[in-house]
Amino acid sequence: MTTRDRLLGLTVVVLWGLNFLAIRIGLDHFPPFFFAALRFAVIAIPVLMFVPRPIVRTRWLLLYGVGFGILQFAFLFTAMRVGMPTGLASLVLQSSAPFTVVLGAVLLRERLRPVQVAGLAVAMLGMVVIGADRLANATLLPVLLTLAGGLGWAFGNIGARQAGADSPGFDPLHLTLWMSVVPVLPLLALSLAVEGPDTGFRALGTAVSTADGLPALAALAYIAILATVCGSGLWTYLMSRYPAGTVAPLSLLVPVVGIGAAWAVFDEQPSVATLLGGVIVIAGAFAATSARPLRRTRAPKPDRSLVQV
Repeated sequence: MTTRDRLLGLTVVVLWGLNFLAIRIGLDHFPPFFFAALRFAVIAIPVLMFVPRPIVRTRWLLLYGVGFGILQFAFLFTAMRVGMPTGLASLVLQSSAPFTVVLGAVLLRERLRPVQVAGLAVAMLGMVVIGADRLANATLLPVLLTLAGGLGWAFGNIGARQAGADSPGFDPLHLTLWMSVVPVLPLLALSLAVEGPDTGFRALGTAVSTADGLPALAALAYIAILATVCGSGLWTYLMSRYPAGTVAPLSLLVPVVGIGAAWAVFDEQPSVATLLGGVIVIAGAFAATSARPLRRTRAPKPDRSLVQV
């Protein structure tokens, strides 16, 4: 990876680390599924009118949108709404890095080196430490929901990676923008079914007249423009240029920003056990994702046939 691309990756790290603060502020006013739908809707509407559809296979666009857009944020926003601390959420969500390596091995036939297998085992051990600590405080469910969000992100990574592999000349920003079209209606349907037909719209209507409404709108703008358009656009660009195992380790730096910012702004001081588990997760995931994968086994175009959407 070039120095320029490393700097782009670090920019994504900062944008996404601070994104967790914006999510927390937004969820103080909006219900989670509606807030997730809203964050993509404010991008999807102008995209449908003004941005050409990227020349990529529909299956990869849908996989990117379902994994990165629907699964990740439906689970993450719900987890944070039911008690997942902001800083801890930024840490546990990085389970997407080892998940991405595993999916690359299973779906794309990328063979793993022993150091990668060992790294995955260490990362899982760290998650067990965090889970045991949270279980002692009867808050394991938010951790499990966040892990599910990390798995969704991993599927999205595979979709973005395959879109770039199939269409080397495509525009990563256009792919990111069009990915935002996919989650809107499914997330809105979830909001109507689970949160009630008028709960989200009522919260939107009172956003300018309540104490937590205006900060929530500002958080929505940050999430939609900086975290999604800028951050995800740069991430898609990097995923399209480099192997998934090369880019994924960058996401492991996001918790450094997320935990530090949550500690400074919300006074969320993590427990020693959680910090220890986090260090173990990051160390294991880094080992799992930084080693160069072995070449794929011979197979007739596995990347176009093994993933069905």
